[in-house]
Amino acid sequence: MVLLLTAFFLLLATACSKDDDPEPQNPGKIVVLMYHRIVSSEPADLYERSAKDFESDLKYLKDNNVKILSFKELDEISKGGEMPLGNFAIITFDDGSSTWYTIVKPLLLKYKMKATFFLWAYIIGHDSFLTWEEVKDMSHYTLLNGEHPFVFGSHSYSHSYLFRNRANYATDAEYNSFLDYEMRVSKELIEQYVPGEVDIFSLPYGDGAGNTEIIAAAKRNGYHFIRTSVWAAIENLPADLFQIPSLPILDSTPQSLIGEYLGIEK
Repeated sequence: MVLLLTAFFLLLATACSKDDDPEPQNPGKIVVLMYHRIVSSEPADLYERSAKDFESDLKYLKDNNVKILSFKELDEISKGGEMPLGNFAIITFDDGSSTWYTIVKPLLLKYKMKATFFLWAYIIGHDSFLTWEEVKDMSHYTLLNGEHPFVFGSHSYSHSYLFRNRANYATDAEYNSFLDYEMRVSKELIEQYVPGEVDIFSLPYGDGAGNTEIIAAAKRNGYHFIRTSVWAAIENLPADLFQIPSLPILDSTPQSLIGEYLGIEK
């Protein structure tokens, strides 16, 4: 009987050992990933990424317990003022490639991940770009919990340089009229096909990050976020939601760079 009790307590001590406790998480970072076109074949230019590499990126995020956020969730976290435990990513795409519908959507659903898609509004429906019906179908896709995992934002109407074009306008009023057109018309057009408000803007070419006139134009046209092309991760809160940095994922981008930005890999 004594031997049985001794064995029982040894087994109990082993089962409750610290080795079996989950690793405590520390406050992490938030990285916004910026993709463009995902292709089934070999990439033809810098802004394309193969479907194989894209799926590998998603698997990397999942295997490293990187939680996927929406911009609205980023806003909520930012208002809290403290970095949450663990690492986070926001997945974004620029322009409007038709492969978002044929390749990206199925892979995101496979890995149960959400994403934000920034539309170059004028070009939608042309050549190798999404159709407005595909935008409507993606944006209205609903999970069992009622969430729309595919959110659409604006990448402007004509994909013009917003800051570099400043010199083309003689007055502040003319320049602001140009900014309003690029932001308002694209927003109104996209809102015809998606549920809810379009309140996220991505700067064409990354041009004009932090510019006060561009930020003011975004605010008066109903935007709550600007995603820039400034290479960085979010490490401190509250974040400036009108100067959100990102990590462009290009054909040549090593997957390990995502981990370096999050502090997973040194």
